[in-house]
Amino acid sequence: MLSVVLFLALSQAAATAPPPPPRPVTQVLAMLAVKPGIERARIMAVMPEEIRATVQLHLEGKIQQWYGRADGLGVVFVLNCTSVEEARASLAALPLLRENLVQMEYVALSPLFPLRLL
Repeated sequence: MLSVVLFLALSQAAATAPPPPPRPVTQVLAMLAVKPGIERARIMAVMPEEIRATVQLHLEGKIQQWYGRADGLGVVFVLNCTSVEEARASLAALPLLRENLVQMEYVALSPLFPLRLL
C-alpha cells in the first residue's frame, strides 16, 4: 500500500515538474557502413580520393576523431557539429557517399544528463 501511495505522489510530482532544459548537441556520431552487395574493388577505387577528403575535413576541424569498425565494414566519425543537419552537410562531399556506395547513420550527442544531478 505504501508503495502505491509513494508511486502516486512521485507521479504527481513528475507531472507538475517543469520539463528538463534542452540538451545541447555538442558533437555528432556518424557511422558509415558499406552497402550490402558492393564489391570491394569499387570501394578501393574510390579510397584515395576518400582519404584525401577525410583528412581535409579533419584539418578543417569538422572530424574530431575517427575509427575503423572492427568488422571491417566502415568507419565511425566523431564530428564537431551542433546538429545532425550540419553533420550531413559536412560529410555530403565524401566520395563514397557521392558514389552511393555507403550508408550513414547519425546520432546527436550531448553532455550526460544525469551529471546535472551532482
